[in-house]
Amino acid sequence: MKLLSIVVPSYNSEAYLSKCIDSLLAGGEDVEIIIVDDGSKDRTGEIADKFERLFPNIVKAVHQENGGHGAAVNTGLLNATGLYFKVVDSDDWVKESAYKKILDTLKEIAGGDKVLDMLISNFVYEKEGAKKNKVMKYHHALPKDKIFTWDEVKHFRKGQYILMHSVIYRTKLLKDCGLKLPEHTFYVDNLFVYEPLPYVKTMYYLDVNFYRYYIGREGQSVNEQVMISRIDQQIQVNKLMLDYLVKKKFEISRKPKMRKYMTNYLEIITVVSSVLLLRSGTEENLEKKKELWKYIKQKDIFLYMRLRFGIMGNSMNLPGKGGRKISVESYKICRRIFKFN
Repeated sequence: MKLLSIVVPSYNSEAYLSKCIDSLLAGGEDVEIIIVDDGSKDRTGEIADKFERLFPNIVKAVHQENGGHGAAVNTGLLNATGLYFKVVDSDDWVKESAYKKILDTLKEIAGGDKVLDMLISNFVYEKEGAKKNKVMKYHHALPKDKIFTWDEVKHFRKGQYILMHSVIYRTKLLKDCGLKLPEHTFYVDNLFVYEPLPYVKTMYYLDVNFYRYYIGREGQSVNEQVMISRIDQQIQVNKLMLDYLVKKKFEISRKPKMRKYMTNYLEIITVVSSVLLLRSGTEENLEKKKELWKYIKQKDIFLYMRLRFGIMGNSMNLPGKGGRKISVESYKICRRIFKFN
């Protein structure tokens, strides 16, 4: 069994896939790299096959009809044989020194008597044109260099969330919890991180800058105008997260710190949805914003009260044009968190 399975969802990635895979090969034979060619129209599949030929004990190329990022992650999970599971997008890469520390840590824990469900590390926003790259760290919220539980988690700052870039899950945990992401839908990386959380009992935070998250490419999914054009998919993910939190609320309520974290995560995703609908400025999207908040209210009135009458929820729902102008100021918060470009 491999120590770590790394899935690389790839669609029309010929310009940057090699850089990504080259960085992952530094893990050697402790790692399996599963390149999922998601119906690409360029040379992505050919590049994936080349890496499989050159490194048959490390790289596996899987080809499928286009199903979107979620379908590629699902396929990767089906093919994963490693003890742990990581997703690395094809336009991103990893830092070798941090990578080796992570593998050493996972190897040491795997040989011990405790089971680790989730490892967290830092990631770096590699933003096009930026003079200084922002590092997402967790040392104020999480104990370092030890296995810990939700009871030991401290306060997360606004914008300090565990994203796909920072997480490695135990593979069996993902399979046991039945994780299956929606197909043909963007922004499902939020579901990938969110849905396994109630099953996570043990965590480990390694304070290294491992994942390099490239941002600034034209047409990238976090480009603001692209997000507005795909707002229905953002709303779909938002509602799925809400549905999940409501469905699991009794299990989640047993761990107050986890419940707080998951509620805060849902809050920021709802603010992102709302602020993008406001930024678009169309009557149709203003109606969609009303419908989203109505959906939350119908699903769980107590959760609605928590989200609607918090500071951020209030700022999203001020009346009139003047209120909307103030609401859009919250966009600056979302921009700092998600690095819209």
